[in-house]
Amino acid sequence: MSMYTDLIDNLEILKLDNIKNMLPGYLDEMKDKNISFTEMLYDLTKEEIKYQTERAAKVNIKVSAFPFEKTLDDFDFSYQPSVDKTELYDLETLRFMEKSENIIFVGTSGVGKTHLAVGIGMAAAKRRISTYYITFNDLINQLVQANSENRADIKIKYFCKYKLLIIDEIGYLPITKEGAYLFFQLINKRYEKKSTILTTNQVFSKWSDIFGDSVVTAAIIDRLVHHSHIIKIKGQSYRIKDRNVEMQRNIEKEGV
Repeated sequence: MSMYTDLIDNLEILKLDNIKNMLPGYLDEMKDKNISFTEMLYDLTKEEIKYQTERAAKVNIKVSAFPFEKTLDDFDFSYQPSVDKTELYDLETLRFMEKSENIIFVGTSGVGKTHLAVGIGMAAAKRRISTYYITFNDLINQLVQANSENRADIKIKYFCKYKLLIIDEIGYLPITKEGAYLFFQLINKRYEKKSTILTTNQVFSKWSDIFGDSVVTAAIIDRLVHHSHIIKIKGQSYRIKDRNVEMQRNIEKEGV
């Protein structure tokens, strides 16, 4: 068995499949272009790091449970002029996480809150930062179910393990006082330790209608807002835009 074959076997054992696949081409190039062994090894390891980073990012994005994969570059800022593009791209750098700050997107249905939240979450996942997306309703249901089984603490610890937790759609459905208290416990555990991104269609003055208890509501808001970037989006729904585009296409078809 040749040393080259042994090398290929070693690369397989080390799971360096990318280097294994690229090695023959680099060996040929080494001969043709008089490339040094060190230069070849450097290029191979650089490509391997890139490959593993991209693969890890894909895995992180998958386990983050995003409802879709969209970045800030996919967001139509021209349609929502109330959104400060510079501020959003600054948040995408994830500097806010260094101080365990939160982000709260406030706006009516369809203005792009979820897209922006996911876009920042995608940036975190790509950097191998533990990130998880969940709707508010699903979160509360899981907490209440766990509480009925005497394992609420375990479930809260589970959601607290993520460095970035995205909670979407607060305010679409009211919850019980039990759910409100469990949500407070989660927010309190993450307070000043981990970053949370939330989206809501309700202004804070209406949150008592969601949680059903003014005292618990005040405690939740106090902890969320204390270290937070609050982004209010005022504009038309993207669904209206998409519907108008579709209508225009139909008109053009009929005119042809």
